[in-house]
Amino acid sequence: MLSDLKRIIDQISRDKGIEKHLLVETIEEAVRSAARKKFGSRRDMEVQYNDELGEVEIFQFRMVVETVEDEQTEISLEEASALDPGVKLHDEIGTKMENIADLGRIAAQSAKQVIIQKMKDAELDVIYDMYKGRKGEIVNGIVQRFERGNMIINLGRTDAILPHSEQIPKRSFRQGDRIRALLLDVRQSSREQQLVLSRVNNDFLAKLFEMEVPEIAEGIVRIMGVSREPGFRAKIAVSSSESDVDPVGACVGMKGSRVQNVVQELQGERIDIVPWSPDPAKFVSSALAPAEVAMVLVDEDKKSLLVVVPDDQLSLAIGRQGQNVRLASKLLNWNIDVKSESRYAKLEEDGYRSLLKIEGVDEGVADILYDGGFRTAEDLKGIDIKELEGLKGMKPETAAKIFESIQDYLESAAALPSEKESEAPDSEAEAPEKSSGKDKIRIYELAQEAGLKSKELADKLIELGFDIKNYSSAVDEETAAKIRDEVLGG
Repeated sequence: MLSDLKRIIDQISRDKGIEKHLLVETIEEAVRSAARKKFGSRRDMEVQYNDELGEVEIFQFRMVVETVEDEQTEISLEEASALDPGVKLHDEIGTKMENIADLGRIAAQSAKQVIIQKMKDAELDVIYDMYKGRKGEIVNGIVQRFERGNMIINLGRTDAILPHSEQIPKRSFRQGDRIRALLLDVRQSSREQQLVLSRVNNDFLAKLFEMEVPEIAEGIVRIMGVSREPGFRAKIAVSSSESDVDPVGACVGMKGSRVQNVVQELQGERIDIVPWSPDPAKFVSSALAPAEVAMVLVDEDKKSLLVVVPDDQLSLAIGRQGQNVRLASKLLNWNIDVKSESRYAKLEEDGYRSLLKIEGVDEGVADILYDGGFRTAEDLKGIDIKELEGLKGMKPETAAKIFESIQDYLESAAALPSEKESEAPDSEAEAPEKSSGKDKIRIYELAQEAGLKSKELADKLIELGFDIKNYSSAVDEETAAKIRDEVLGG
């Protein structure tokens, strides 16, 4: 059919990576369709590609009859005998159609459309087979063009799409820029881009470190978790299978070279590398760095952690708009509640807790009451609505809402016998008079006076035999004076 058809088939097969037999089948089907449109659909035709001649041959098969009534399906005995002397009536004889080059414009256009469509389908299958095993890998490409916020990336053999939702915010690329991204999905579809990329997926960060850090590629250092807010900050937890290999140091590299290469690829995203630990208390202390952690309370049933930090470390632990504690929570997959030492100490006070028992009183309202001189729920006895509204920070609607709750709480509390009365009726007369909260001094307050860490002072006092439990414990003035003189040096 075409003198250079063989050369074209070989070139397409080589350039597109499409199997040669698929191209031959496509051409045969296209020619068969064109021939039927040109010569009639009722003809029994067979299309074959002759590899030696480099052309497509069409054979038609007709029945041998005495009198021809249908030229498309029948041939006369006289004509058939000229082709094959041994032919008989009712035999089927095949003849080669010599004028197939003149299939007509419409038939040729139809053949062209079939070939183009079949080649597209074959190429889609080739691309799918090529990339389906590379899902989750990093690929390199060149920014080709932009479509409605999406980036089309040329990977060489094909194009991929980097959706707007998978792009790092506030980071721009221009046409022709080189780019790396994670191969997120490989789709076997002709209606949409087959290859979907991502630069915001957590695995993208993990794979970048795997490329930069040989110890990760070799399996000595393992990435135990990743949490990101793409374009702003990320945390990655690492561990080592060998005691003499520091996982954090391996990821940082000499003078920070390895981590800086990753930061540069992410266009300035800040990365915290923390050592992983099976102990959630130790792990969260590392995850909240650079903030210092004083104490961690673990609730394994609820998978929650109460983290207590020094007052001056609270904003650092929480981070800008809660970013630091949010990333740490994602990294551990635990709920994390961060409180300052003074806040935790206040929550440990029986009086403050009694305020929280009043319906409608949360920590914010309790703070207003506490700072207003009402250290216990009992102190609110006899308060009127105007006095309540006059407290600094108290909104009139909040005062109205909790006023009735205060009265109800005090009435119900008065109706119940105290714990002391029920357990030991005469203990009230024998017990010495308790000093009020105002006469007590907390250990963390003494630590602040001396410029020490609360936990360190508490541990030292326990070691010296002082009757305290932790830095939130309170001591009387006499004991506080003794601590100042004997421990803090006046």
